[in-house]
Amino acid sequence: QVQLVESGGGLVQPGGSLRLSCAASAFTSGFTLDYYVIGWFRQAPGKEREGVSCINSDDGSTYYADSVKGRFTISREHGKNTVYLQMNSLKPEDTAVYYCAAVVWLRLGVPTENDYDYWGHGTQVTVSS
Repeated sequence: QVQLVESGGGLVQPGGSLRLSCAASAFTSGFTLDYYVIGWFRQAPGKEREGVSCINSDDGSTYYADSVKGRFTISREHGKNTVYLQMNSLKPEDTAVYYCAAVVWLRLGVPTENDYDYWGHGTQVTVSS
């Protein structure tokens, strides 16, 4: 069982930046997040949850939704079991609860929302003046 905890959300003005963290832990000795694909999702009020970004476990390749491409950067800190989502040039439409999720992914392509096994409880991001 993997526990994921998001942090770093808050209130920021349009054009501002935030860095979200997703810290993972497990009761398994020697646990490492390096074997997991980590995804960031968000859900705005009244809308369905959508994928924002993910980072692969093997080659570290990344994926971004078109709406955040060029503004958000996902990265992982090996040895600290933490994945980050750096969010720059934030817009009001980025306001949402942001979730991280994890899955051991052995197939080609990018896992979909339904493929992820572990989820955090989310952190609120509000972009407003």
